[in-house]
Amino acid sequence: MTRVPPAPKALSIGVLLAAATIAQPLLPPLPLIAQAPAVVPEDAPARYHPLPALRAQADERLAWTRARLERVLPALMREYGVEMWVLSMREYAEDPVFWSITAPTTFAARRRSIYVFYDRGPAQGIERIALGGGSQGGLYTPYRSARPAPTGNETAELWGDEQWRLFREIVEDRDPANIVLNIDEHQAFSDGLHAGEREALEAALSPAYRRRIKREPRLAMNYIALRIPEMMPRYRKIEETVHAMISEAFSNAVIVPGVTTTDDVVWWLRQKVQDLGMTTWFQTSVNRFGPADEDWGTGVIERGDMLWTDFGVVALGLKTDTQHLGYVLRAGESRVPAGVGRCLANSNRLQDILLAHMEPGASGNVILANALAQMRAEGIDGTIYTHPIGDHGHGAGPLIGRWDAQEGVPHRGDVLLLPSTWHSIELQATTPIAEWDGKRVSCRQEEEAYLDEEGARHWVYRRQSRYHLVW
Repeated sequence: MTRVPPAPKALSIGVLLAAATIAQPLLPPLPLIAQAPAVVPEDAPARYHPLPALRAQADERLAWTRARLERVLPALMREYGVEMWVLSMREYAEDPVFWSITAPTTFAARRRSIYVFYDRGPAQGIERIALGGGSQGGLYTPYRSARPAPTGNETAELWGDEQWRLFREIVEDRDPANIVLNIDEHQAFSDGLHAGEREALEAALSPAYRRRIKREPRLAMNYIALRIPEMMPRYRKIEETVHAMISEAFSNAVIVPGVTTTDDVVWWLRQKVQDLGMTTWFQTSVNRFGPADEDWGTGVIERGDMLWTDFGVVALGLKTDTQHLGYVLRAGESRVPAGVGRCLANSNRLQDILLAHMEPGASGNVILANALAQMRAEGIDGTIYTHPIGDHGHGAGPLIGRWDAQEGVPHRGDVLLLPSTWHSIELQATTPIAEWDGKRVSCRQEEEAYLDEEGARHWVYRRQSRYHLVW
């Protein structure tokens, strides 16, 4: 067999994402304007956006997955010189990449699912093979057993030695120069091959092909991390819905000062998420901080309290992670006290500083150090702990600090920031409140932002720049 070498690495990932040859397109890609920034007035109320029917959601998600496999994956495989990428997993022991390469109607791997991606060159594109399971809505060429099923109506599924024998034949027939497996001690998203699966896979290959196995952690990590523009319109609607839920939760529609507790608000939000056909990936938090308190805590919400929530939803497989602040007006007040307002303003300024330093090609640790240096030079007392988001809540890509690691994060902080990625801008600024006898309060914020195809930074919807008010 004549081996087709991979394409030379002549184009950057950013160019390939926009211009990669699509081998088998069903629908033309949407224009890049789909990721244009939103312009939302500060005083415009956030709106609820109902989700489409489940069938329409599945169609939308399948189109995203197809586009990622046809545009993002070839770009990355050629950028990193990967000729064959193999993912092998068993039911309920899925590789983290599984959720980014399969149809939305698939909820787990089959008895064993082996996915083989082979680069046949720019003219033919990436061959996608499934050994075990189905075609995932036409995304893969599935192979089944030659054995008839007991019902006599169809062939049986591949399993055991038969599955591994076919895997070996596929590898030897294509004769790849290298075979990348997801093994890495530092990046969880690149370490999805379980120990037993690795032993079985390597035993299936001849010694000559075992020597061609290599690790390329950037492939799995960045395939998960990179977003296509077509996803942004939906994600923006989800994020606006999150803002609308928080705005309603931190209002008189839900809170009666002196009666409602922080737990009441938590469960109102959890119920609202379910009523909207969404779910969550972590338990919602709601805290209060009053002039007589020493720190954020829980309990009955009183007039004069600051409010804070950490709230995330899951919709169409996409995660959000948002932290907002509220204030309960005292009798006679029509706005927040100046010191309370300054706390949020300092947090907003730290957001500006961080986004300015989030240059593509810089590592998370370099971005953190540069942002913290400017923060201190401007006299702000704060911390930064920003993370990628998308297919996972704490997503694939660079960490920019941790709340307990402001000196930098080993390994995850060394990852380079890429265009076409989404991030939760999570941080806090601590500010003395003059009206509270100089008591220092941590104003914590978290808001979704993204880097577009050129690396420019934008808010997905908008950031919080004024308190949610309970009167």
